[in-house]
Amino acid sequence: MALAFMALLAITVGSLSGLMLVYSVNLPQIEDLERYRPDTTTELYDAHGRSFGSFALERRVVVNYGDFSPLLRQAVISIEDKNFESHWGVNVFRVAGAIYHDLRSHGRAQGASTLTMQLARNLFLSNQRTMGRKLQEAFLSIQIEHNFTKQQIFTLYANQIYLGNGVYGFEAGSNYYFSKHANELRLPEAALLAGLPKGPSEFSPLQNPDRAMRRRNAVINAMLEDGTITAPQAEAARTAPLGLHIETPPNSIAPWFVEEVRRELEKQFGTDEVHEAGLKVYTTLDLDLQQRANEAVMNGLAQYERRHGWKGRLLNVIAGGIDPETFKHPDWSGTPQPGQWVHALVVGVLPYQVTARIGNHQLMLTPEDWSWTGFKTGEQFLSKGDIIYVHLKGEDGNLLRGTLEQDSGAQGSLMAMDNATGDVLALVGGRDFNLSQFDRATQAERQTGSSFKPYVYTAAVEEGVTPEETILDAPTSFGSYTPHNYEGNYLGNISVLKAFADSRNIPALKLAQRVGMHKVIATAQQFGITSNIPAYLPVALGAVEISLKEQVAAYSVFPNDGIRVAPRMVRRVTTADGMPMNEATSQVKEAISSRVARTMMVMLKEVTHSGTAKDAAALNHPLGGKTGTTSDYTDAWFMGFSPSVTCGVWVGYDSRQSLGDKETGARAALPIWMDFMQAAIAGKPDEMFPGDAHRAGAQQLVAAQRRAP
Repeated sequence: MALAFMALLAITVGSLSGLMLVYSVNLPQIEDLERYRPDTTTELYDAHGRSFGSFALERRVVVNYGDFSPLLRQAVISIEDKNFESHWGVNVFRVAGAIYHDLRSHGRAQGASTLTMQLARNLFLSNQRTMGRKLQEAFLSIQIEHNFTKQQIFTLYANQIYLGNGVYGFEAGSNYYFSKHANELRLPEAALLAGLPKGPSEFSPLQNPDRAMRRRNAVINAMLEDGTITAPQAEAARTAPLGLHIETPPNSIAPWFVEEVRRELEKQFGTDEVHEAGLKVYTTLDLDLQQRANEAVMNGLAQYERRHGWKGRLLNVIAGGIDPETFKHPDWSGTPQPGQWVHALVVGVLPYQVTARIGNHQLMLTPEDWSWTGFKTGEQFLSKGDIIYVHLKGEDGNLLRGTLEQDSGAQGSLMAMDNATGDVLALVGGRDFNLSQFDRATQAERQTGSSFKPYVYTAAVEEGVTPEETILDAPTSFGSYTPHNYEGNYLGNISVLKAFADSRNIPALKLAQRVGMHKVIATAQQFGITSNIPAYLPVALGAVEISLKEQVAAYSVFPNDGIRVAPRMVRRVTTADGMPMNEATSQVKEAISSRVARTMMVMLKEVTHSGTAKDAAALNHPLGGKTGTTSDYTDAWFMGFSPSVTCGVWVGYDSRQSLGDKETGARAALPIWMDFMQAAIAGKPDEMFPGDAHRAGAQQLVAAQRRAP
């Protein structure tokens, strides 16, 4: 009998040893976990240290044990692993039951995982549910428990687990679903998150809110059974709404800026490092100015649209054979916020009330919200299924409120940079990044119109022309080329200063012919213009395509006393631990002499004082710049600066269709520039241009001498 027992014991031990050998082959070493660093999010910070964007293959924010609220920790343990604090990695009875079920069901293992086993699976193993994989989980879990404390294991698990919508870990989940940190969660919120690991899609509060509610309440009941919360707490939490406050989508404030930074970083460090290593990127962006830039561009485009009246031509999803109940617009990411410009789907039309849907949110419009269209009732121009464009203003009860706007396809772009450092302070590449990621500030090259003329006049000043010199503004032919002034009239003998300020075409062409187009081209290249510029005379009036980014950098030469500072968007980059990886320095070179720069400043300031951009004088600040309008009004520009900031604005259609009669740079682009610059010059009442500072100092000296006895 004893021999039989010993034989059976030997067979059992041998079988278990064989299983251990078979299923532990090729298992990762526990040292791998000691060195493990999860993929984390690369964060972007503005010039004042405020986070505004990120890059990540997995949205994860790694935090410490103490950064998870006690409620969240207990909720996870109650629903996922009640014996977490006492077991040694494996719940033997649950695993035995799962293996028994596996044998009965021919290979499909039941769930019996502890938190430690889930961690082992998520980090090292596949999701294949078999007895063999379950045994591998168990072996790894025992090793993990032997080498790590319970707090360390929970922290690893809580930073690793998937919670749906590309979010990993409870800190990122708390940020995404509730716009708060994981240590700030209330009981209903903690229970909701704790219930997600079992089925991030099945129990998604966005896709399946009813199931999410039931799962959340199951977690609350489990916590009540464990005695970690009281019955009144449980009852209050079960009856609470889901209370979602979805985080603003990352990169939504400055999406084109973020994309430029991403391309730059990937070129420098590689894609994997940028998207997985959790870098800290300190950029040049000023969030306050960026938000003002966004508003300025959108308000300017809205003014343009309203000037040209309601065009209609709305897309209708019903006419397109799309079910309006399931329709989703690319704009509908995140919670609608006041101030946003977003598309909405019309779901109901009454004479004096139009209702529309933005995701799961309802919008109401009344006649005052569409009065600019000229229609008295909604039924006159809107139908169910129409996709409309609205500017959200606020809420009225459970309904969003806003004004009806129009998106005819007109686009705008803006870029602003610090004159002294080249720091790009704000960048807008178009109307809606969700619909078009094309960056019209950095990637588009458009005809510049008269905004090219400063390069012509700079070349002339270098050849000795002065603002006081007179030039004949009269009908002139240059061979077979017979141009005319925009205004259609001629002023006779006028000063070069007036010719520039009023953007007269004939004088500009005469100066270009005098110095030669090759000289004009060479001068533009000194400013950093890299476009291919053909050497023919109409180029002097802007018949050449240049990007807004190059124009902004070029124009900053004037207030910089002739020095060109290359634009930059990244100041420095560090690892997740704060170790420096690089620090960008400004690229500086002399483009023109200070004498020429100050002479040009006399003319550029006159543009904003009495010339084509005289409306800018209302800002009551030292300013200069130049308007630009192309043939048939396809492009409208304003390039201008204060002593500290240079900003450029472009308005036009991607299709290069006309903006409409009289839509000049002064009319379409200048108001946007003024709106932005009002914020850019705030708090700088005493700044002066270099030449002005010199003259002010001389005037003070003369005044002091006169007062002297």
